[in-house]
Amino acid sequence: MNTGMSVVIAYSLFALLAIAANVLSQEASLLLYRGPGELWLSIPTGTAVGLVVKYVLDRKYIFRANTVPLAQDGRQFMAYTATGVITTCLFWGSEILFDQLFATREARYVGAVLGLSAGYLLKYRLDKRFVFTRVRPS
Repeated sequence: MNTGMSVVIAYSLFALLAIAANVLSQEASLLLYRGPGELWLSIPTGTAVGLVVKYVLDRKYIFRANTVPLAQDGRQFMAYTATGVITTCLFWGSEILFDQLFATREARYVGAVLGLSAGYLLKYRLDKRFVFTRVRPS
């Protein structure tokens, strides 16, 4: 990735992949369990899957992080997760708000996609500044 525009395009595509993984994981969770607290099980499930997908793609293709020992990679993943706390609150808040306002699965996922999209815009800046400090996007 040589240009800033190609980083934007790749980051956007990876965000879409992570959003799809998140929403599909939530849907799978709901197919496996329907009952009290189903929403509170499906949202963290999707979040965890989306987090791992996005980390792997960002680390390798956006920030071009070098291979490091597992312990250091674990610290980097924890820092990546920490920057995601704020963006996760934005995403969960948006999804839950749409669920409460419209009471449909489709509306809830619209809220999820809107929250995730806004969150990823913020997350890129946080990750660039606090997580992948020794590497920079090409």
